[in-house]
Amino acid sequence: MIKLLNKLWEILVFILDFFIRKVFRISLSDAQWEAFLQFIKFGIVGVSNTLIHYFTYLICIFAGCHYLIASVIGFLVSVVNAFYWNNKYVFVKEENATRSLWQAFLKTFLSYAGTGLILENVLLVIWVRFLHVPEAIAPLVTLLITIPINFILNKFWAFKDRKK
Repeated sequence: MIKLLNKLWEILVFILDFFIRKVFRISLSDAQWEAFLQFIKFGIVGVSNTLIHYFTYLICIFAGCHYLIASVIGFLVSVVNAFYWNNKYVFVKEENATRSLWQAFLKTFLSYAGTGLILENVLLVIWVRFLHVPEAIAPLVTLLITIPINFILNKFWAFKDRKK
């Protein structure tokens, strides 16, 4: 499975490189290219994480849970997924750095709690109760706000390494 994911990533990088540097003729330094690829990886993890959260949410809704309880359950499942993949593939620890996994997990949990639990649920109440957005659509609307905030919190706080 890991080999397949790595091969798919290589193909995606090749395609991105072709379009950005050859088709659009955008010149990026190595550091800019690496930061761009990191954001793309975060986006891929985010999409899978969003799908996990959303489908968990829908399963709970269809099982009869209140939409806020369904959101909390979806959050708990998705934050574990987000931590694993962000730690393993997106914010990889540098060679001369240290990182406490428990501290990184706690920070990940707190950053996602701030955006994915508190902010999302406040927005869910606004969308569903006051603006009458359907319960199945409301979580998708919140992504426009929560995704950029999550990337910044994860990159500069949760997975920030300490130099040895």
